Amino acid sequence: QVQVVESGGGLVQAGGSLRLSCTASGSIVSIESMHWYREAPGKQRELVASIADDGTTKTADSDKGRFTISKDNAKNTVYLQMNSLKPEDTAVYYCKTIVVRDSGAKYQYWGQGTQVTVSS
Repeated sequence: QVQVVESGGGLVQAGGSLRLSCTASGSIVSIESMHWYREAPGKQRELVASIADDGTTKTADSDKGRFTISKDNAKNTVYLQMNSLKPEDTAVYYCKTIVVRDSGAKYQYWGQGTQVTVSS
């Protein structure tokens, strides 16, 4: 079994900052990549940022310069530092982890999500 748990969401005023964390645990041989998605009310879930096992990162164009993804390999944890938050960033933020299990097969696991609310 693999568990993925996010934390760090909350209510913040526009212009403020939050740091989200996501930790994967359980039967993990290695982590191929970790990703942050968000789902705003009435909208489809969208990719915010990704980080690969070699540290390569990708960030959505709309968030470049404001959001930074990073990871701590020793803790199987990925972070999303969000600065200059806007009301339109309000959403549930989800973490997805692609792991290699004992069998050598790759699986993706999602966390339960953490709410981020930005007030104007």
